Amino acid sequence: MDSDAAFEIRTAGQVGPTGRPLPDFPEPAPLASHGPARIIAMCNQKGGVGKTTTTINLGAALAEQGRRVLLVDFDPQGALSVGLGINVNELDVTVYNLLIERGHDVRDVIQKTKVADLDVLPANIDLSAAEVQLVGEVAREQILARVLRPVLDEYDVVLVDCQPSLGLLTVNALTAAHGVIIPLECEFFAMRGVALLVETIEKITDRLNPRLQVDGILATMYDGRTLHSREVVASVVEHFGDDVFHTVISRTVKFPDATLAAEPITTYDGTHKGADAYRQLARELIARGGAA
Repeated sequence: MDSDAAFEIRTAGQVGPTGRPLPDFPEPAPLASHGPARIIAMCNQKGGVGKTTTTINLGAALAEQGRRVLLVDFDPQGALSVGLGINVNELDVTVYNLLIERGHDVRDVIQKTKVADLDVLPANIDLSAAEVQLVGEVAREQILARVLRPVLDEYDVVLVDCQPSLGLLTVNALTAAHGVIIPLECEFFAMRGVALLVETIEKITDRLNPRLQVDGILATMYDGRTLHSREVVASVVEHFGDDVFHTVISRTVKFPDATLAAEPITTYDGTHKGADAYRQLARELIARGGAA
């Protein structure tokens, strides 16, 4: 169902969809220089919550703000790569090879997209074998961090699109990351897994990556016309408070349409309110200190 009618434009000071007064998220100042990048893992062990959609569109919105952005496809389904127009079946070298084999230069694997300042490190089904192959490796949780290290000074933000599990690949992403964004579908069943995810994040912070922090929980697939959506958002805010982004992403057919067109909604239909929502999320993330 298309819920474009559920999009409501509110100005700063008005009560937003999370039930809190909406702050003003100003246009960020231009950057005088680039890097080192802040790495953000897009993480939820539940599938179909908008991780890939958010990674692509938040990345594009940050690039519009003059940020140099690298998207890392860390899901064997390769949906992020496909959603940016990459034919994953024709790739000889992907993030999988960087994890498993020595001798590759990450810069040779990174691909440009049609969007200026938005690059992607692609993946395909080969990545599904990595979890098993990495089990016997020394410091197996830190391999993605090693892969990304050579290019961190060339980007401002690295967004890692995690697979829907809490396995070794996701642990690698969280170990490499400075922050984590948790997209949460506005369904009551979706909330049940968040406590487990937060517990996993706390364990990784304690044992592997003390700098890791939750940048925010992002309500996705919201329909403000339904009581159910509004109650879920209210419950999330009650449980997690200021960890919940003020920006809410409403459900619309424009997101899958843009995916089929293999481009972000910001270029597919730049005046659509879904594009504006991701631009607001980019400004909110920058204002919170989650991006340069």
